[in-house]
Amino acid sequence: MGRGKLTGTTGKGRIIFHVDMNSFYASVEAAYDPSLRGKPLAIAGNAEARRGIVVTASYEARAKGVKAPMPLWEALKKCPNLVVREPNFDRYRTASKRMFELLYEYTPLVEPVSIDEGYMDVTNVSKGRSAVPLAKEIQQRLLTELNLPCSIGVAPNKFLAKMASDMKKPMGITVLRKREIKEKLWGLPVIEMHGVGKKTAEKLKKYGIYTIEEIANADPVMLQGKFGIWGLRMHERANGMDRSPVDPSSVEEFKSIGNSTTLPKDVTDVAELRKVMMNLADSVGRRVRSKQVYAGNIQLTIRYSDWKTITRSSKLAYPINSHKGIFEAAWSLWEKHWTGEPVRLLGISAMDLVEKGYAHKQLDLFHYADDVKEEKLSSVVDELKNKFGENILLKGLQLGKDQDRSAQLRDKQKRGTSLEKDFLRDGLFKREE
Repeated sequence: MGRGKLTGTTGKGRIIFHVDMNSFYASVEAAYDPSLRGKPLAIAGNAEARRGIVVTASYEARAKGVKAPMPLWEALKKCPNLVVREPNFDRYRTASKRMFELLYEYTPLVEPVSIDEGYMDVTNVSKGRSAVPLAKEIQQRLLTELNLPCSIGVAPNKFLAKMASDMKKPMGITVLRKREIKEKLWGLPVIEMHGVGKKTAEKLKKYGIYTIEEIANADPVMLQGKFGIWGLRMHERANGMDRSPVDPSSVEEFKSIGNSTTLPKDVTDVAELRKVMMNLADSVGRRVRSKQVYAGNIQLTIRYSDWKTITRSSKLAYPINSHKGIFEAAWSLWEKHWTGEPVRLLGISAMDLVEKGYAHKQLDLFHYADDVKEEKLSSVVDELKNKFGENILLKGLQLGKDQDRSAQLRDKQKRGTSLEKDFLRDGLFKREE
């Protein structure tokens, strides 16, 4: 029997935990191979060839200056005795599943937010017992039963719990109360505030806002004018307010990022169809980057003139977020599966989405430089298109003489975005009553 949407409370007196696993990938490897414990360990691609990029590092390695996303050659230079292992994502998903299953033993109000972190609303669980001993119990069980260390933030809302869990790592338990935010948060630079990225921090500085205190004391109307609804959220959070509930169902809200277009007429001309697919890849790539995720799978949808519709997908060797990579994967599917019949609709979707920071690609030094260059170029293109519109930088091949503006508008209105974090793939955390 199904259940309705289950969420935590939003009123006063909440007790929220943010459980954040410490150096998760490295910790999982050390749990799998105890000989790695206490050693400087890095998870990186192409380990045997000593090339690639560091995905994450143990705290022993971080103490030597090793950090992500550092080229492996540089990491080995900083720490010659660095132990390197290639990522094993199946192993990490299994460990993540066991970790969340342990959290669910305490409350159904668990909200996974990535493969290695999640919120718990323990307001009712902790009645009759102190929150800190409960946090210690959970922390100790994760360490004893799974050999995985974590830090836990304890607070009256999700934002403060997240900020608290970052204050002491590894194996920290930090309580952060609203009355303590002036002392503990306000002096921090804006980039240290959860939810504020590099671009937002740079924009805040243009308005003379450098610290969390200055966000808290800024005019909320001005912040809303400059940043939209996120401006108001920043102001509230800087003042210790966050009414969002712990929502276990939130992870099911998004599954992919895709775009499709209905052609103004049935088309068989390959060059014309290629233009359409380049435009779709551009759009999907820009939205993938705006969500700060990478795609591990690309899906192509083709609807023919007789309304027969097929979808074909391709699992990628490594996650991507560039329009070039998305187009190449989609075009490869097209060449394999197009029957030659007239086409009425085309669609491209990015699936198996991985949050930035968890995407892994085996690289040599030359590819690394190319990827950095491509990412910078994509950022510039995205900014220009956001400011001046979709067509500002379309290549000649992408611009058709017979573009149907009304069809484009209809397609834009139909676009939908969805997101499923890769650790929740295949319904990993769907609960049964």
